[in-house]
Amino acid sequence: MHGKTNQPSPELNESTSPTFQDHFYEVLKVFWKAGYSYGITGRNEDFYGNVLIAVTEAVNNAIEHGNGKVITTEVKVSVGDNPSEFCFNVKDQGRGFDFDHLPDPTAPENILKENGRGIFLMKNLADEVVYEDAGTSVNIYFTK
Repeated sequence: MHGKTNQPSPELNESTSPTFQDHFYEVLKVFWKAGYSYGITGRNEDFYGNVLIAVTEAVNNAIEHGNGKVITTEVKVSVGDNPSEFCFNVKDQGRGFDFDHLPDPTAPENILKENGRGIFLMKNLADEVVYEDAGTSVNIYFTK
């Protein structure tokens, strides 16, 4: 579905912000810019909501789990596209994680847990989710 040529490009749209929950808006500014550029805001509410939730989950994961809410770290969000799809990239400065061996949030032992559903949501709302750099970078793909 995708190739290296359409990964997010910093010159298209990019935002970098310190790892503060209060600066979440700063990190997601790129989402609002991309909304008009890639037709996210012009489509139905479900599509808009799916993109917003998937990107929000990725940024939350980068802030909380990737960077551990460390004030001196940053989260970078960028977006790029090709004629058929667009892709958000969220990158943190953490150590990464084993994205191939995550607990199933739908398993009976995990159903009542308060966390552990972000990546599950991302994978179900986006067309494709691809982790790179030992899990410190995630590409979230959507068909136009």
